Amino acid sequence: MVVGQDGLVANVAKYLHGQPVLGVDPEPGVNAGVLVRHPVAAATALLRGLGADTEAPGGAPDRVALLPVDALTMVRADLDDGQHLTALNEVFVGHPSHQSARYTLRCGAGEERQSSSGVLVATGTGATGWWASLAHDRGGRRAPGRTEHRLGWFVREAWPSPATGVSLTEGVVEEGADVALTVASDRLVVFGDGVEDDRLVASWGQTVTVRTADAPLRLVRP
Repeated sequence: MVVGQDGLVANVAKYLHGQPVLGVDPEPGVNAGVLVRHPVAAATALLRGLGADTEAPGGAPDRVALLPVDALTMVRADLDDGQHLTALNEVFVGHPSHQSARYTLRCGAGEERQSSSGVLVATGTGATGWWASLAHDRGGRRAPGRTEHRLGWFVREAWPSPATGVSLTEGVVEEGADVALTVASDRLVVFGDGVEDDRLVASWGQTVTVRTADAPLRLVRP
C-alpha cells in the first residue's frame, strides 16, 4: 500500500517482484494522480475485507491474488557489467550534465554513431510526462498504451556532423527487442523516473541496453 502522490508509486515499483500495489490518495482532488486511485475510505474498506477473510474458520482463498489489477509495463536498462535498473515512466541515457555525448545507437532499424544530449525511452505510463514534450515537438507520435509491452524512444538534440548522423532519432521498442547505446565519450549516466541520484554510470566502450522489464507494476483498480 502506497499513500501519497504518483511519484511515490513509481519509486516503490522499482523494488517490487509482482506484488499488487494499492495506491491511496490522502488528499482527493489535490494530487489528481493516475496511480493513486483509491481514496482513504475505499482503501480502508478493502483492507478490512482482506483481513476478515484471513480470520475465517478453515482459512480463506487468497483474496490478494484475486484483486483486479492493471499490469503497467515497466522499462529496464542493463549495463554489460551486470548492473541494471528499472523504472515505471522512463529511462534516460546521456551526459551527466545533459551536454552532448557521443555513442553508437543500435535499434531494429540499424545503427548509427551519434552526438546528442541523451536518449529517452518511455513506457505508456510515462508518455504523459517527459516523453510527451518530445513527442509534441516531433509531430505527436502516438504513445504506447500503459499495458502494452512496447516502449517509445527519442534522441534529444541529435547533432549532424561528418562523424555523427541524425537518421535514427525516434522509434518503438517492441516486446523482445531493445535499443542499445555503446559509449564513445568519457561516460554516460543512466537513471529512471527523473531520479538522477539513483543512477548507473557507463564508461567508454560499455553498452547500455534498454527494453521492457520482465515484470509489470500490478496496480490495483478502484
